[in-house]
Amino acid sequence: MNDFVSIEGLEVPAVIGIFDWEQTIQQPLVIDLEMAWDNQPAAQSGDIADALDYDAVQRSVVQWINEKPWGLIEEVAEMLAARIIDMYSVATIKVRVAKPTAVKAARTVAVKIVRTQTETE
Repeated sequence: MNDFVSIEGLEVPAVIGIFDWEQTIQQPLVIDLEMAWDNQPAAQSGDIADALDYDAVQRSVVQWINEKPWGLIEEVAEMLAARIIDMYSVATIKVRVAKPTAVKAARTVAVKIVRTQTETE
């Protein structure tokens, strides 16, 4: 499949970090998602039921990140990939999780992963 639905630059305040002080504050995470999805049925029908509801996905992402404190951005990326594949039946997903406050001299640090349904089952 060559169709994708993307969400880029979703900023989510999160409790994240490996240091004790980081577990007492919120820091921004910036999430990029690229989800394989057959867009043709929605294009033909004009019905949201045939589309990947990106608003529902972004609401889920914010909720999941805010469920608990996190240590590593790698954990967040893996959790998001698995849950989006499971909940939204996405065949393949690319997840990028950036933490702009991680390294003072850098604009951001990030991890990017690619997962498929078979890898998360």
